[in-house]
Amino acid sequence: MRMPLRTWPGIDGTRETFPRRRLDLGVLLHTVTRTDRDRPRLNMRFPLFHGVRWSSAATVLVVLASALPLRGADTASGVLFSVTSGGVTDLEVTPNVWLNVPAGQPATPRVPPGPFTAKWEGSIAADLRAEYSFIAEFSGEVKLTVNGTLALEARSEGGAPETSRAVKLNKGPNPFSVDYVAPAKGDAFLRLYWTNSETPRNPIPLGLLTPATHAALSAANAVRAGRDLVFESRCVRCHPASGSAPELSMDAPSFNGIGSRRSVSWMARWIENPASMRPGTPMPQVFHGAGAAEKAVAVASYLGSLQGNPPAAGVAGDGEAGKALFEKLHCAACHGSPEGTDARPGLVSQKQVKAKFTPASLRAFLQKPEEHYAWIRMPNFHLSAEEAGNLAAYLESVADPADAAKPAADDALIARGKTLVAESGCLNCHTLEGAKSTLAAKPLSELGADRWTAGCLAASPAEDSKAPRYAFSDEDRAGLKAFAATDRASLSRSTDSDFLARQSRHLNCQECHGKFEGFPHWELLYGKLKPEWAARFIAGGETWKPRPWLDARMPAFPAYASGLARGLATVSGLPPVSPADPAPADAATLATAGQKLVSANGGFSCISCHGVGDFAATQVFEAPGINLAHSAERLQPDFYRRWLRAPTSVDAESKMPVYFDETGRSPLPDILEGDGPRTIAAIWEYLRLGSKAPKPE
Repeated sequence: MRMPLRTWPGIDGTRETFPRRRLDLGVLLHTVTRTDRDRPRLNMRFPLFHGVRWSSAATVLVVLASALPLRGADTASGVLFSVTSGGVTDLEVTPNVWLNVPAGQPATPRVPPGPFTAKWEGSIAADLRAEYSFIAEFSGEVKLTVNGTLALEARSEGGAPETSRAVKLNKGPNPFSVDYVAPAKGDAFLRLYWTNSETPRNPIPLGLLTPATHAALSAANAVRAGRDLVFESRCVRCHPASGSAPELSMDAPSFNGIGSRRSVSWMARWIENPASMRPGTPMPQVFHGAGAAEKAVAVASYLGSLQGNPPAAGVAGDGEAGKALFEKLHCAACHGSPEGTDARPGLVSQKQVKAKFTPASLRAFLQKPEEHYAWIRMPNFHLSAEEAGNLAAYLESVADPADAAKPAADDALIARGKTLVAESGCLNCHTLEGAKSTLAAKPLSELGADRWTAGCLAASPAEDSKAPRYAFSDEDRAGLKAFAATDRASLSRSTDSDFLARQSRHLNCQECHGKFEGFPHWELLYGKLKPEWAARFIAGGETWKPRPWLDARMPAFPAYASGLARGLATVSGLPPVSPADPAPADAATLATAGQKLVSANGGFSCISCHGVGDFAATQVFEAPGINLAHSAERLQPDFYRRWLRAPTSVDAESKMPVYFDETGRSPLPDILEGDGPRTIAAIWEYLRLGSKAPKPE
């Protein structure tokens, strides 16, 4: 089984190390069940399973193992999800049996809003035979079948959860399905959990789920990919379409003052053939055929004449410090090494920075990339002037040289460029104060499916065609053609979970999350954070850093923040806006008990690793935990309860100790009589006091 690298104080002040990847369960059982007699000079208890019975330790290890994938990384995980509304059916693979559809919204963008039915199909992989019960929180009607046997059939208006009878899972794959009927009114939601005597209540681990196959899934995936390309290629900027999808408002770099920021020579080469300079760019080749190069020079000359306030010179910078910063910020996740020749698909080359940016503008760009392009994928790292100077110095030191000379421009050439910008549709995507496009195209709804293989979508355009040319692959064109065959109404609809799936892929979120120390696995974020806090954090609006000991920092994506934050909630079946969480009648009493529970004086000694407001952690050995004063504003209550009950069943690599036994009882009988749920509730009420929480003992 996989285990994280952990070191603990040894008997003689040395460090005892668990191997990062594999550990024999028998050895681990021996390690975690040793008593204090085995560690006579240890200053603090080994917290994970100290004092528990062999059988209890084995139970928690089974929980640990259940949170980890049993299959290779190349095996698809998730569940096949099908939904039907208004006579239209959509198919996709979703992470789990989760759903949240606010009233009046569609279940997916590809079906109309209104009453719907849904079905999840797949299999659960079990390493050993065991009996499980499944718990459903939902509104509407649910029917769960496991291994061909009906396990649960119930109706609910969103009240108390329904629990299935115990179901035996065999070793290997266990086919299951969930049929769902949405309520006629109100929000539709479903969250499926499982539990048994050895597994606390949790969603089924994603690594144990395999989706069922369906003949129509490939076609549905093609439609989804085609719709995504319509957004990414800004098709709706020339062919108007209305609706609620956020991407309908996606912009392109502003032309206002662009001559102060970009080199004319670089712009000429970029306009002439953008795909040759950046494979995969959504920017089309606007000019082609005889005279294309001259037209590109004319447009670049006109854009170069659009001068704004030139960026300040900034800090000269230290290239070596910039290189260290490049590595610390994990820039290679999106860019690759600027010193190498890494040309992996999707990576943006940084070899062109000296040719592209005018003097000083690179430093200004690094400090605020979104200033002239709201939907840019380059995030804001909140660099100081010194950091921007250092990073720019490093990039410029390894970049290709700038063009020695820029094209000669006269008034006639600039005037011609101005006309071309208006006539060629440039201003349909790019904004320019006081200028308008003179290129009008038919609305997307009026383009028949037969037109989606001609013009800008032609695989072999006619020589005299004036349509822009996109660097679409055959697969891209197949997706666009599949989308064209639909009614295209999905462009007018949007869901938060769909936005999350699409844009988290485009933003390369999983190139950092789960790959670098301190970055939570992407799937762990499903249902973890309150959307209001997550939106502020992703937008760069939080003034504190949850993990200040990390060299890396969370970059800001202001235009994407709200959609990503809501999507992280709805993809896990939670609402896009945090519901009210009323305090219980005895909240004050519980909070007082919570203060005791986090203390080192008869409590769990949470303060050994975690600070509380201005109160610093007392016994940190590797790195402190997140400050508890921020927990209640960050965490979804359900995630908090599951995490505190058995953190390693949520995240197998967690350093957080498991304090509760297999029945859920607290090991502190003198506080709340050891009642597990009330103990967890007491700490929550203390955490809800936030910055006003009294200092722990």
